[in-house]
Amino acid sequence: MNISWYGQNCFKIITQKEKNGQINILIDPFDKETGLRSPKMEADILLVSGETKVPAGDYFLITGPGEYDLKGAYIKGIKAGSGTIYVIESEEIKICHLGSLKQKELTADQLEAIGEVDVLMVPVGGGESLTADAAVKIISQIEPKITIPMYYKIPGLREKLDGVDKFLKVLGIKSLAPEDKLLLKKKDIPEEEAKIVVLNP
Repeated sequence: MNISWYGQNCFKIITQKEKNGQINILIDPFDKETGLRSPKMEADILLVSGETKVPAGDYFLITGPGEYDLKGAYIKGIKAGSGTIYVIESEEIKICHLGSLKQKELTADQLEAIGEVDVLMVPVGGGESLTADAAVKIISQIEPKITIPMYYKIPGLREKLDGVDKFLKVLGIKSLAPEDKLLLKKKDIPEEEAKIVVLNP
């Protein structure tokens, strides 16, 4: 599995469905009004967690709660206020993308629907979503093995958000070298100590 981040809440997940095939899953693409360069719309499956303009394209579109079994990937949408939390399972790896979550904590029903998580994508920059402190509380509820922060200040972004350093400071981490992408196999997922991965957009 290959996970790339484009800024804001936008990720691309490339997952192998069989030995010869792969699926491209794109989550929450943004337009250039953000000040950032829009991601390429190369996707088999497009997930949209909040209210946004949906770009035209030849993909399977998911915009809300429900369960979908698509091309070797299982996707579950869970209601969270006006938005949607997505759980994606493929290659025996379970990913949770919180979208623009505004809740200070998750309900018991949401936690049950999410279940155990290998990789959590969590907003940390404040603005219209979670602050660093609120993000850490949500992480402690879900207890993922790997956490990838998203939705924070990066060069070019017009929206005023906190930087990722504030989130790392709350966790007691002085600094963390960003990675360009996360290449992941089930055997790479830490069993004991939880890990934070910061990605370059």
